[in-house]
Amino acid sequence: MMATKTGRKTKPRQKEGSAPAARGSTIMATLEFLAEEKGAATVKRVMDRLSKEDRARIASVVATDEFPLSMPARLWRAIEAEIGAKDPTWAERAGAFSIQLRGAQSYGGILRKTTPAEFLTQHVSLFNLYYHGGDMTVVEQVNNRAILRLVGMDTRDRDELFCRRQTGGLEKALSFSGGKSARVRHVRCAVEGDAFCEWDVRWEQE
Repeated sequence: MMATKTGRKTKPRQKEGSAPAARGSTIMATLEFLAEEKGAATVKRVMDRLSKEDRARIASVVATDEFPLSMPARLWRAIEAEIGAKDPTWAERAGAFSIQLRGAQSYGGILRKTTPAEFLTQHVSLFNLYYHGGDMTVVEQVNNRAILRLVGMDTRDRDELFCRRQTGGLEKALSFSGGKSARVRHVRCAVEGDAFCEWDVRWEQE
C-alpha cells in the first residue's frame, strides 16, 4: 500500500472507541484471489466458516462500500484456518494480487511512476484508498531504500494477516512503480507489542 510524502501531516490518531475501516474492494480482491488460486470449493469452505450475517454482507459487497476492519479480518482468519497450514505465504500473495488486479485497474495513475521513490513520496495515499483510520508515512528515504510507518490505526481488529497483506501489496506496488527486485520486510509490529508497524522497503532501479 502507499505512503504519504515525508513531512506531510498525518491523520490524527483515532479517538478511543472508534474503529479502523476497509473498503469493499479489499474483501472482493481477497475472494477473487482465493477463487483464482484455490478454486470455488475452497471459497465455499472458507465462507462456511463465517457467520450467516457475515456471509450475507459479503454476498452483497461492492467496491466502494466501507466496512469495519473486523469484517475483512474475520474473512482473512477463516482463510488462514482453511489453508494457512499448507500455504503459509497466502496472505502476502493476496496483498500483491489486490494491487495487481484492482489497484492497477482503479489507481494506475498512482501506481505507475518513474521511480519507487516518486510513488512513495507522492501526496495521494494509496493506503487510504483501501483503509481509513490510519496513515502509511515515509519516515526515511535514501537512494533505493525507505522506511514506512503505519500510524494512527487501532490494533483491536488487526492481526499478523493484515500486516502480511501490506507486505505483499507494497512489494507489488514497488514493482509497478519501476522498482526491480523489490524486497519488503515487516521489521516492527504493533500487533506484537511495538509502538507501531514499520516496513523496510528496498529496490533496484530499472
